[in-house]
Amino acid sequence: MSDHITLSKATDTFSIRAAGAVLGESANVIVLKEGDYEPVLYVPREDLAMAFFDQTEHSTHCPHKGDATYFTLQAKSGPIMNATWSYESPKEGLEQIAGHLAFYTDKVTVEKI
Repeated sequence: MSDHITLSKATDTFSIRAAGAVLGESANVIVLKEGDYEPVLYVPREDLAMAFFDQTEHSTHCPHKGDATYFTLQAKSGPIMNATWSYESPKEGLEQIAGHLAFYTDKVTVEKI
């Protein structure tokens, strides 16, 4: 794991919402802090309504975390393209975030409840 990335378990419960729909609620969120970036919350898939998420062809590569897979959210108002991402096989030391989704905060609301 890169020495500028830390993982910790969030102490709060979070609600995940988009386009008027509640997508999930989780008390099992992992907080990833990377350098000077804002912390990113990773939510386990089992705490989300995955029927709303479709994997896309889009992917990116991070030299510290690995290859990211993206998902489009299917909302009543229409698709929210590439609203979330996941590291299916993250680099060594970051295995905790495998199978978790992180969200673009301008597309999905993740807030403490």
